Amino acid sequence: MALPFLESLQRRSAFSAVPTVRPPLRMGIFSVSGGTVLESWKSANDGPLGTLPSILRSLDFCKKDILVLSGLCQTGQSENVNAHEHCAYTHLTGANKVGREGGKIKAGLSVDQAVAEAHADQTFLPSLEIGLNLNQYSFDRSGLPVPSEPDPKLAFDRMFRGRKPVVPNWGRRLTARTASTATPHDNYDQSVIDLVREDAKSLSRQISRADQQKLAEYMESVRSVEKRVEKLQELLREEALDALHPGPSRLVEPAMFEFSKMRSQIERDPEKHSEYLRTMSDLMVLAFQTDSTRVVTFAAGNDEAMFPGIVTVGYERHGHTLEHQGNAGKPEDADPISREACRQIHSWYTSLFAETVRKMKAIDEGGSSLLDNTMLLYTSYMADGGHGRQNYPVLLAGNAQGTLKTGRQITYQKDTSVANLYVEMLDRMGVKVDEFGNSKTAKSVAYNGRLPNLV
Repeated sequence: MALPFLESLQRRSAFSAVPTVRPPLRMGIFSVSGGTVLESWKSANDGPLGTLPSILRSLDFCKKDILVLSGLCQTGQSENVNAHEHCAYTHLTGANKVGREGGKIKAGLSVDQAVAEAHADQTFLPSLEIGLNLNQYSFDRSGLPVPSEPDPKLAFDRMFRGRKPVVPNWGRRLTARTASTATPHDNYDQSVIDLVREDAKSLSRQISRADQQKLAEYMESVRSVEKRVEKLQELLREEALDALHPGPSRLVEPAMFEFSKMRSQIERDPEKHSEYLRTMSDLMVLAFQTDSTRVVTFAAGNDEAMFPGIVTVGYERHGHTLEHQGNAGKPEDADPISREACRQIHSWYTSLFAETVRKMKAIDEGGSSLLDNTMLLYTSYMADGGHGRQNYPVLLAGNAQGTLKTGRQITYQKDTSVANLYVEMLDRMGVKVDEFGNSKTAKSVAYNGRLPNLV
């Protein structure tokens, strides 16, 4: 006799030998300097990606996994900051106005930190900010800047202090979680707050209203710490079991070096620069692979870098100088040799990004790849090297667990805010908001603060 769908039987199916597993969705931001050279970044026509423009050509192997978005811009204004700071502070915030007041940076919450807030109790680190960031991109809810860690060893130590890198076994975790939910068990652990609750109530009756509020806030802060400690203990228990029966992929471990001895060489020698970028991007991959965090912001570019050997035209090799010489109000008004040099630099950046995508695509997470389970934004903190804020380079790699239809280019109407994209990214990361930054308050509000046709 055929049975109808029974939810209890569906739960029991999780105990099968090969459970259906979906690892968590991660969000990465890989941001380079100097914007781009638009005519070598976007295709002439929208729709399925054919022959990729020269800057993106190193991504040809994965063009079915990428989504190119065109026409997005930043319209936020600035006060008491230079042009680079203006672009940097609006970069991930999409704020209507940024600047400095009394010497302090004033900007809005950045999209990476908005996601980090929502996932803070799920991983060892709420987020990871890495790279040679001469400007500031990430800001918490109070408006304070979240600094970037440039030293790969310190970033690694921050992720794995007191623990070893382990590949999560998502199949085992799902089965264990279901079994724990299905099997009743006694729990004799008791919160400190529970133990002193009656004493606290008695004390509360004897103190002023202001002190009652202070006591309540103190009790809540203690409970908050307890919950965080409990979660970390749970994560450590999960990792200990994963160490015995790890997931199917091999760890991608970065090659380390003495950053203090190498820092000056990074800006002068593209070979050292590329070694550094590979190491830091491997750290991002490792952070995602080990579920140390689900949010990574990688400031991959450096405006002050030199590019001998990468730039093969003209005589200038200084990135910042080339950015200004190679950009103007109209491309035809810019110095063509410097513009070609900028194109070569951005092709080089993309080739390093492509290596990261290739590694993520090869990491098996039990029937899906790390790239499938990631929404990876490739962009820049400015649209072009002339501090432009229209037509930002925006590319998403990975289908975000099927919530992005990749292999295409989409052009949106002129002056559509980049903040619209951030609303979509937040939504896919489980953060439901009606608006973000100036998605609904920009001068030219478009698409009701969202981006259509992404899926």
